[in-house]
Amino acid sequence: MLAPAAAAASFRVGSPVVILFYACVMVQGLLLVSFPALSVVLTGAYALTSAQYGAIFLPQVGCAVIGALLGGGLAQRLGLKALLTISLAAGALSQALLALLPILPADWVFPCVLAGTAALGLGFGFSGAPMNSYPPAFFPARSHGAVVAAHTLVGFGLAIGPLIAGEFVRRGAWVGFPAALAVLAACLAVLAALGPLPACRAVVPAGADGIKERPVGSQAFWVFVAIVVLYAFAEGTFSSWAVIYLRDDRGLPEMTASWALSAFWGALVIGRLLASALVARIAPEIVWGFMPLLMIAAFLLLPTATGGPSGIALFALAGLACSAFLPLSITLASHRFPDNVAWVSSMLIAALMVGVGVGSFAVGALRERLTFADLYTWSALYPALALALAIPILRWARRAAGTH
Repeated sequence: MLAPAAAAASFRVGSPVVILFYACVMVQGLLLVSFPALSVVLTGAYALTSAQYGAIFLPQVGCAVIGALLGGGLAQRLGLKALLTISLAAGALSQALLALLPILPADWVFPCVLAGTAALGLGFGFSGAPMNSYPPAFFPARSHGAVVAAHTLVGFGLAIGPLIAGEFVRRGAWVGFPAALAVLAACLAVLAALGPLPACRAVVPAGADGIKERPVGSQAFWVFVAIVVLYAFAEGTFSSWAVIYLRDDRGLPEMTASWALSAFWGALVIGRLLASALVARIAPEIVWGFMPLLMIAAFLLLPTATGGPSGIALFALAGLACSAFLPLSITLASHRFPDNVAWVSSMLIAALMVGVGVGSFAVGALRERLTFADLYTWSALYPALALALAIPILRWARRAAGTH
């Protein structure tokens, strides 16, 4: 275990250990967006059908859930350092498989892509425990902001990945993108394994007033799981259907619709940056409890989008509403169960991936029966239910803050 006091004395914002960790986190975002960023190549040069392209994400989601479920236990047995190394190695493997496509027979392309997304999902699932456990060890007095900062860098990687990949595609050298990512992830894996990252197996947030109980037997833990699943439904509904809604339902040009999706992810990154500073001045549970209200507003307002500026602005509002909700959910759960931070954070990442998978399927099925206006209006129930479930968590957080 890494004692909070020792962590506070040993690590500073600009220390090599902290820089290495946050570089590893940002690469996770680049890895996650690699296959979608090269969708034009996969469906064009390699002729994957729409059904095949949609299917490549099934092993990613499934393996991400498996990795997250296993990650909590492995963090206790192997340590966070080893788990981060394995996560990066799996990501490097996924990119190496993607870069191999030009030399493979045509019949091997689809299975190779499936293997690549499976490795990517497993690596991301394993990353949950170190990504959410190291920041409180580095900055115990600012654990909420430190975790939000880590998720901000994931979002930053998600935002810039398509731009970098697009430049490679434009130059006719798309394979350079996964090849460079494979080398980068492999180098970071070596640095993580050999470098000075602490090999701690558990992290207890400083000042945590947790209740010493097994998470799996606690009603509060399952409330957090349900909240994260509902959040995943909301985020997926915003992000997965933005381009289709504005292009097909509102008749806007595809480029304008793409800008709206970029506005969503960009606002999500900016919102996390703002939240990481805000929680140093305002109780994090206040910020956390306010964000579902913004999500509800975004869902109810999206049917009113009539043109490019309004569509872009409303998806930016949605990104801002989603921004810090997940990382703050994880840190609040970690403070509730301070003796099981790695396991709890891994389980919540698994809940996120389950929500993404189930939510994507459900929205696709509902599109057969509902207009987009109805879909967005009814989707306001996701954050509304999350807020209702959050009420006992908010009460606990206020009681815990009152004991200091």
